[in-house]
Amino acid sequence: MKRDADETPDSSRREVVFLLGSAAAASMFGCGDGTSPATPLTPSSSLPAATGSTGASCIVRPQQTEGPYFVDERLNRSDIRSDPRDGSLRLGVPLRLAFRISRLAGGTCSALAGALVDVWHCDALGVYSDVQDASQGFDTRGQKFLRGYQLTDVAGAAQFSTIYPGWYPGRTVHIHFKVRTSPNGASGTEFTSQLYFDEAVTDRVYSQAPYNSKGRRTTSNQGDGIYQGGGSQLLLPLMAEGEGYGASFDIALQL
Repeated sequence: MKRDADETPDSSRREVVFLLGSAAAASMFGCGDGTSPATPLTPSSSLPAATGSTGASCIVRPQQTEGPYFVDERLNRSDIRSDPRDGSLRLGVPLRLAFRISRLAGGTCSALAGALVDVWHCDALGVYSDVQDASQGFDTRGQKFLRGYQLTDVAGAAQFSTIYPGWYPGRTVHIHFKVRTSPNGASGTEFTSQLYFDEAVTDRVYSQAPYNSKGRRTTSNQGDGIYQGGGSQLLLPLMAEGEGYGASFDIALQL
């Protein structure tokens, strides 16, 4: 089985529009739940934007390769840290990941309800569940940790509880995600991409257990071939949250 590093971005990639704003992050994190306000860790990237009729700034982002480790498990759950077989948890720094999916039509963005959002990534030691990869030294077939999906609600929101991902040779730190507007139908839009992390935050996380048992990572964002295909536009806007981090990512699909 080939590693992610051997994959190249789909040459016929579709484009997606991301609506970035502090209001979205505030609506998802630190409001009305009794927690302290989230602290920004990284500034928003400065990117060219187009303004729709709603006045929102719409930023076009790239699709990226699905990679070799996608398994269509159809695990409907928000907390993806456990293995459903025995309930065991994958250890790591907590990460709350929220999406808000919108549709863009005629310059207007509106909430997209009922879209299926899949998330999957490796654990703190760089291992994916339910796959075999001799080149990476693991066989986890039958396990299903760090995989799951949510359907967007009437506000287009889908949220996951997970951990900060680890690393493995040939790839920088990343999370895979896929959005399907009609997962059970013959037609519909499918958008697949990856999320990336600020290098300084990753270094702080990886100084802690269990990440530090794996040693120093070998690939940075700039050294990752897939990241070079638009990864700078897919960096998560991380916020400090309790003992971990939170991130809110708004996405508007051009349907």
